[in-house]
Amino acid sequence: MAETVASLLSGHRSGQISIADTVSRTFRRLRDANDPAIFISVREEAAVQEEVRALSARDPATLPLYGIPVAVKDNIDVAGLPTTAACPAFAYTPAADAEAIARLRRAGALIIGKTNLDQFATGLVGMRSPYGMPRNSLRADLVSGGSSSGSAVAVARGIVPLALGTDTAGSGRVPAGLNNIVGLKPSLGLIPTTGVVPACRSLDCVSVFALTTEDAFAALSVMAGPDENDPFSRALPLGQPAMLPRPADRIHFGDKQAEASFRAAEEIARRLGATLVEIDLTPLFDTARLLYEGPWVAERTAAVGEFIARHPDAVHPVTKAIITQGVDKSAVDTFRALYKLMAFGKIATNLFAGFDALMVPTFPRPCTIAELEADPIEPNSGLGTYTNFVNLLDLAGLAVPVALTEDRTAYGVTLLAPCGRDAFLAGLGGAIHARTGLSLGALDEPLPAWTAPVGSIDKDEIAIAVIGAHLSGMPLNHELTTLDARFLGAAETTADYRLFALSTEPPKPGLLRVASGSGTSIAVEIWALSAEAFGRFVAGVPSPLSIGTLKLEDGRSVKGFLVEAEAVREARDISTFGGWRAYVASR
Repeated sequence: MAETVASLLSGHRSGQISIADTVSRTFRRLRDANDPAIFISVREEAAVQEEVRALSARDPATLPLYGIPVAVKDNIDVAGLPTTAACPAFAYTPAADAEAIARLRRAGALIIGKTNLDQFATGLVGMRSPYGMPRNSLRADLVSGGSSSGSAVAVARGIVPLALGTDTAGSGRVPAGLNNIVGLKPSLGLIPTTGVVPACRSLDCVSVFALTTEDAFAALSVMAGPDENDPFSRALPLGQPAMLPRPADRIHFGDKQAEASFRAAEEIARRLGATLVEIDLTPLFDTARLLYEGPWVAERTAAVGEFIARHPDAVHPVTKAIITQGVDKSAVDTFRALYKLMAFGKIATNLFAGFDALMVPTFPRPCTIAELEADPIEPNSGLGTYTNFVNLLDLAGLAVPVALTEDRTAYGVTLLAPCGRDAFLAGLGGAIHARTGLSLGALDEPLPAWTAPVGSIDKDEIAIAVIGAHLSGMPLNHELTTLDARFLGAAETTADYRLFALSTEPPKPGLLRVASGSGTSIAVEIWALSAEAFGRFVAGVPSPLSIGTLKLEDGRSVKGFLVEAEAVREARDISTFGGWRAYVASR
């Protein structure tokens, strides 16, 4: 059985799974993988087991990642392990953990080792490292993706359930898409980058690889929050139509399987109740060109240019060629590009007005190793078609798998939203992933039951589940937003309810509790209100509706809308739709 963060955490806390045994299995799987290019350095198992013994003195209930093995991209500092950025001559051994690593450890996570990457995090292919090329977990002839190649492969092959990467131009998303796993690229500044070797410091972020969105969001929740030592970090919330590229912007370079996988994702989104609207991506593609054709290349030069000048033979020739281009960029070039970016940013802000998310392919099509050996530049650029503009425009992103072909080629989509909407993307992405019927990574094991991630609730707030006209984008949602309600995530009830279309104006659903197990799981949204706002909101609930306690599929109980039994005697039973959005979309 595949080991996810959620399954291991449950087993560790209950005592049914020994953390020591989990660690032993992790090291055994690492050895059995027979791919020395996945990891650059690995800790001694005895040292990790010593940490396991120390964990036994702590309360598991207070540790969100209690005993979870984690792999770390080797441009992120782990105390006592060399940080190489895939360049041996650059290597140093830090005395302290990067802030993200320190937060993982405080949450009970166990660091296993450092993973391979495209040198200095420059590349989307996983082929630019003196430590070798991690093999794609699904097809040996395809690239594994980069720059976070080792982290993605380690998760996809089940060596660890969780791994950290970094993302500047797609490095936390493209490898996920190529290996049939989830890649979470958070809002810029949400996870501190203290202790991370910079690529483009103003655009860098720590990313998360996992088998499920639930697992990825669990890691994000632990690492999120400002750091006084990182001037780029910031306090952001963890937080409904969706936008689609118009046909002319759906670039797949003739890959029919890629085209079909995106259409499949569209259909899943429709079944979830999304309203899909095609948009022009030209301004986003124009933004993307700034990343490598503009002065942001100079930011890479600022990060490691001096090192390259001193050690020209220590750097991969493609990496050196890209980074040294920044020497020729002037201050005038920089300001002109900044002005362009500000204009594109305004366009992007207007683009997202009235929409919840943009869905794009994670990459146009996969690339073979042979293609990259013949031309190391153009196929790499193609992989970044839908990723290069994201950090420049300060967007959050989540890559999720949607298709795995008979020849074991993985395809996926990436969901994008303005910064601070990370929880929303995790909920939407998890719902899409759960409905694909895919296996986990390269493990040929089914997805576990999906649990929507929900943002944290402040001590003075009350959570409420809404099921109908108060949903995001619905006619009465303003009754929540005018009370400063916060969207926490999507969820589903237990199969103990029936949903009815009531004869009211405007039309409303009624959720009726029935005998245990005799109903259907119904889609809901969870919102948080202050205690005062909750009272005002509940006071306006009209008969025959009331506020009771709903049981959710993930085991939680939350306040939510229920209906009196008398009111549904003549009402239509719409439970088969699974939720109000889907019912409304069918009319």
